Amino acid sequence: MRRYGNVAKEIMDVASATGVATVHATRSFDPDGIAEQNEVGLALKKINVFLQLDDSYYAVAPGSVTKDDGLPYRVYTPFYNNWMKFGWNSPVKLKKDFSWSKSVPSVELPKISGDLPFKIRAGEDYATKTFNSFKKRALNEYHDIRNRADLSGTSNLSHALAHGEIHPRTLLAQLEPFDSDSDGVTVFRKEIAWREFYADVLWHNPHTTSDYYDQRYALMRYDTGPSAEKKLSAWKTGNTGYPMVDAGMRQLTQTGWMHNRVRMIVASFLVKDLHLEWQLGAKWFEDNLTDFDPASNAHGWQWTAGCGTDASPYFRIFNPVLQGLKFDPNGDYVRKYVPELAHLPNSQVHEPWDHSEGYAAGYSKRIVDHSQERDESLARLAEIKGQ
Repeated sequence: MRRYGNVAKEIMDVASATGVATVHATRSFDPDGIAEQNEVGLALKKINVFLQLDDSYYAVAPGSVTKDDGLPYRVYTPFYNNWMKFGWNSPVKLKKDFSWSKSVPSVELPKISGDLPFKIRAGEDYATKTFNSFKKRALNEYHDIRNRADLSGTSNLSHALAHGEIHPRTLLAQLEPFDSDSDGVTVFRKEIAWREFYADVLWHNPHTTSDYYDQRYALMRYDTGPSAEKKLSAWKTGNTGYPMVDAGMRQLTQTGWMHNRVRMIVASFLVKDLHLEWQLGAKWFEDNLTDFDPASNAHGWQWTAGCGTDASPYFRIFNPVLQGLKFDPNGDYVRKYVPELAHLPNSQVHEPWDHSEGYAAGYSKRIVDHSQERDESLARLAEIKGQ
């Protein structure tokens, strides 16, 4: 059944028309999802219908894995170890045939005018095919190639997980036949656990979708005003003059997705090279990522910015050139999304400023000097130490 409009109103209307006593829904754990659930529950209560919230989008529901004293984990590794011990149920087989009420009609989805910038295939069947392809293509090498932006080394399942098209328990169950000592399988399982860890952190700290987990970093000096706005615009449009950063931002615009390693690179650049608050980048990701997940987005940003739980230290500042050389060694990823550099040989792609033909096709000049901004970031960090 297809309906669109205000969620609470549409569900209440369908429940009223069909005469049901209970509406079942998958429980949400992020602040916006909880608010929506509460709104639906109140609407249904008006017509004496009960909202039953079941299960979750996670292998282990946020809030379930705690330390011995009942407090939540702040560090990933002990969370992961206890998450593994806690375990999860195996997927159940569903009935193939369901009886749907014909008394309430579906509606046509609104038409989209113009050309779409990109298309995303959705649904459980396609997600299952994607996972099966990944198992053959890259799972056993996942630990070695997942960070390579120029290779097809990731699962491509972030959209499906974010929208509930495939359950993490389904993925975990299908890992069981593989060699338990496989590094690729182990690392992939740990990546699933990172998603669950961040959901757990957000469940216990709902303010951290837009506020600092470590409040000391709210006291740091960040740039504001017209100059900061200009730098933010260059970052958003992929015109910073740093090839790896620009390739990532253009990939986001062109595809609605960005490689996870590159997300860390562009996030570090925004916060520590441009001295802008992480929330600006997180909001841009929220507005443009087709795989947007509230917990992973907020705490992925806070991890890189150094202000999150179990975060990368603030003084770990990614060098965008070295990151490019390491994770796109032949420049293929950059050439794909930054055609102004397509004419350069492998050795020159990540440092066009050092070569006579680097700007021949109109590539942007660097808007900042990384080495200088690194020193500036460390100086600003020193100002808040001990607070």
